Amino acid sequence: MSNTVTLGWPPKELNPNARIHWAKKNGIAQNYRFACKIISIEAKITAPSETGPIHLWMDFYPPNRRSRDDDNLIAAFKPGRDGLADALGIDDKRFQIHPRIMSEIGGMVKIRLTATIEEGATA
Repeated sequence: MSNTVTLGWPPKELNPNARIHWAKKNGIAQNYRFACKIISIEAKITAPSETGPIHLWMDFYPPNRRSRDDDNLIAAFKPGRDGLADALGIDDKRFQIHPRIMSEIGGMVKIRLTATIEEGATA
């Protein structure tokens, strides 16, 4: 069992600034959600506690050096967060998020779950 998983970068169509028809965006969001769920299940990620908040540490490794806003990344990753919650069998309202935009290139989102903020403070 693990408390970490590496997920793919959210598709550009999920960015709140993308100009895309809602139906097409919905299909892309559902595919990304399902992919994140399957990857999380395969990684055997587990919730750090049965009840209470779960600290969701999200390290965003962009696919290129283009500048990004953390609020747009959080919004674009929402289907991924839902897929993670699906894999854990929990309501995503338990997540307390801690996003970081990393300077390294990678095109991925590294996720770590902790029961307390102190566990992840050095992340």
